[in-house]
Amino acid sequence: MSQFNIAWLPGDGVGVEVMEAAKICLDALKFDAAYTHGDIGWEFWCKEGEAFPQRTVDLLKQSHAAMFGAITSKPVKDAEAELVPELRGKGLVYRSPIVRMRQMFDLYTCLRPCKAYPGNPLNYQDGIDMVVFRENTEDLYAGVEFSPVPDDVKAVLKAHSKPFGHFADLPGDAFAITCKVNTKKGCERIIRAAFEYAKRFGYPKVTVIHKANVVRATEGMFLETGKRIAKEYPGIAMDDANVDAITMWMLKNPKNYGVMVATNLFGDIISDLAAQMVGGLGFGCSGNIGEKLAVFEPSHGSAPKYAGQYKVNPIATILAAKMMLDWLGETEKGTRLEKAVAAVIAEGKVRTYDMGGSATTLDMGEAIARKL
Repeated sequence: MSQFNIAWLPGDGVGVEVMEAAKICLDALKFDAAYTHGDIGWEFWCKEGEAFPQRTVDLLKQSHAAMFGAITSKPVKDAEAELVPELRGKGLVYRSPIVRMRQMFDLYTCLRPCKAYPGNPLNYQDGIDMVVFRENTEDLYAGVEFSPVPDDVKAVLKAHSKPFGHFADLPGDAFAITCKVNTKKGCERIIRAAFEYAKRFGYPKVTVIHKANVVRATEGMFLETGKRIAKEYPGIAMDDANVDAITMWMLKNPKNYGVMVATNLFGDIISDLAAQMVGGLGFGCSGNIGEKLAVFEPSHGSAPKYAGQYKVNPIATILAAKMMLDWLGETEKGTRLEKAVAAVIAEGKVRTYDMGGSATTLDMGEAIARKL
């Protein structure tokens, strides 16, 4: 029997292709794992009305970790229109599989390392080494939404929130509400995870990103939690910044930042900016990490216009595989894989289209595998 059971979830579009490249590298490492395919994505929404089937949920429950490619998501009306005819008009609503996965398995940490590898022509600056901790299960991604807004919801808000008076007389179908829900537990554990990471890997500072000057309840709680936890780590400095300001400071002084931690939406924004500074989403790896399960993925989408062309850069997915190896305790293999990626980038002989070259997705995977 293999040492590890890995759920293999290619998903849609280029997700299938970049996962093929990652598998080439994992095989070259002789990683002792059994890979089990899981159905997920747009195909299964269209023909079954469920993009994240129960059989895939069951597979994840039996797996040590998962590798996930990419999925297609579309607005409500477009999603309804693409269902097979016999499923239309039955009240089915498309829900993001990855968001559901995060909540179902309490994958509360979204970890996104963003490193500028020497020789990458897309680096904003050499020497950038940012790590974004993004809370992964709460905030505006919690899925608590109303459209149209029911009368009883309007009544409660009118009774308990003076600013809501500006909207109270609108008919329910004239506006929509998305709730930003943050808990003390959620704030504490993601901020603590960031400080523990900084302590383990020698980062001197953690930056808490927020908007507490305007969003005083939820973001204020996040900031105050950061200040409290920072006192438990006297060897690590803490600073904080508003989310709009940090986008400016990251560009101006990128080497001033290492470990950063934010609530869900703000972390999503900051991590994409950080990824672009080290080469774009072709280099943006991501881990969705809980206590018992972790799911690793590139942070890019399914890119339908490139599907089937084997054109896109698989390095983000290969670095996600490196993150998986580290999480499973296979750190020696993870280190070898990252060094192989760095060596191919530094040589500059094999480059995908985004890097100014003509190598295919599998060319890049095979070049990295040869270094192993």
